Amino acid sequence: MQQRYEYLVEEIREGLIGGKINGDRVQKVLNSKARDGWQLKTLTSAEVKGRVGPGGTEGLLATFERPTA
Repeated sequence: MQQRYEYLVEEIREGLIGGKINGDRVQKVLNSKARDGWQLKTLTSAEVKGRVGPGGTEGLLATFERPTA
């Protein structure tokens, strides 16, 4: 039987209106997902839509994968 996977995409940004992304914050997100069985597949720089005003903020999109039961 072929292995099946599920995926999770997480937006990582420092704040609602921008700011430099902190490496410690990225590490905490990655470690938190790893504890839940997720494996990082890709980490992509992107403009992530903010919740305040028009435009977006610099951020990362992290895509995780894990086998389904």
